[in-house]
Amino acid sequence: MQPSDKQAQPVDPSVLELIRSERQKALSPREWKFRLRGYGYGVKTVAGTPVLTRLTTGDEIGTLPPELA
Repeated sequence: MQPSDKQAQPVDPSVLELIRSERQKALSPREWKFRLRGYGYGVKTVAGTPVLTRLTTGDEIGTLPPELA
């Protein structure tokens, strides 16, 4: 699978629910990203699109909705 194929995949709904919940609790995008690290996730921007990654391997899990950018 090409990296661009991984990038196009949406994030699993249960994970997306966790990410949205943590974003609502956070006061800033910086705090939100810090909170996600506690779950082993990271967010990076690829070609202007926010992409959820695994911290341990750096693997791209999928794209995040634009409101979570």
